Amino acid sequence: MARDYYGILGVDKNATDSEIKKAYRRLARKYHPDVNDTDEAAEKFREISLAQEVLLDPDKRHIVDRGGDPMEQAAGGAGGGGFGFGDIFEAFFGDGTGGGGRGPRSRVQPGSDALLRTTITLAEAYTGTRQEVTVDTAVLCEHCHGTGSESESKPVMCDGCGGNGQVQQVQQSFLGNIMTTTTCPKCSGFGEIITDPCQKCGGQGRVRSRRDITVNIPAGISSGMRIRMAGQGEVGHGGGAAGDLYVEVTTESHPVFVRDGDNLHLKVSVPMFDAALGTDVTVENLAGETTAIEIPAGTQPNEEIVLEGEGMPRLRAEGAGNMVAHVQVVVPTELTKDQRAALEDLRDGHEAEAFVEEENPEGGSFFGRMRNRFRR
Repeated sequence: MARDYYGILGVDKNATDSEIKKAYRRLARKYHPDVNDTDEAAEKFREISLAQEVLLDPDKRHIVDRGGDPMEQAAGGAGGGGFGFGDIFEAFFGDGTGGGGRGPRSRVQPGSDALLRTTITLAEAYTGTRQEVTVDTAVLCEHCHGTGSESESKPVMCDGCGGNGQVQQVQQSFLGNIMTTTTCPKCSGFGEIITDPCQKCGGQGRVRSRRDITVNIPAGISSGMRIRMAGQGEVGHGGGAAGDLYVEVTTESHPVFVRDGDNLHLKVSVPMFDAALGTDVTVENLAGETTAIEIPAGTQPNEEIVLEGEGMPRLRAEGAGNMVAHVQVVVPTELTKDQRAALEDLRDGHEAEAFVEEENPEGGSFFGRMRNRFRR
């Protein structure tokens, strides 16, 4: 049974070439392997690519409109699908085209994806931002609207290969005369020729162009993540559907905060007296606002103070991470006579004194904890 090429693309039998291309681009954005890596999508993408190739070819479309299938006829040949010596040779040594297939290749090819890198500040990653970037890619030739023809006329069948995209040659070898199949040099395997190539694109249907586009960078994005911009990549040969543009984001380091996932870490130096009595420290957060960090009385060195919900916003989710302040207790190295006297009075009135800490196997030894810390 002949395939329903019109139904595959979702167009009627009176669809114009422009409508067929539009339908193909719409489906390609959904089933392209770079967008959807399932086996079903890959098969669907092959179907719509074949359908576009057939319906944009006047001779093949005529066969479809008469109820036939041009691809089945091409595969079967005049002999009804016979398998000759040429097929055997091809099975072992290939057909010289590098593709291993038969028939012309479509002039209209889907475009490749493009990658661009950009750098933002940690504050921009916190709030989200819009950034102008310059992209240098292949775009649709506006002069010929992707047809590759100066007059936008349809290609004609190649008289060098009869529209097959391949030519056969007889070569002598130790096995005798062997028929080989190679890409047609006249049409480059397309099976058709543009008689009046576009002066702007040389028949490619696309030209290189530099343009500025706006990238919406969401709040909470992490360094190394990529933003996908559908249809902003390379336009394909023959004006084929454009690929996608991926913008990879790198975040600059910050003088105060270090990011770990959705958490923000910072160091807070606290004088010994404030650690003993308690105090408050203020820091400017990534939104430019003031955040107060309370240092409780009796705070110990290396203690962590967690401010819940004050970290990075979670990407595509509610809430935010935490802000973690790592306390460094600063002991003064130089004291005045009065300060030293005051500290001595404080020590004399305090019962605590220096002692050697014993190992506690049940709670984990001190040296064991130190070894684990240095192994990190």
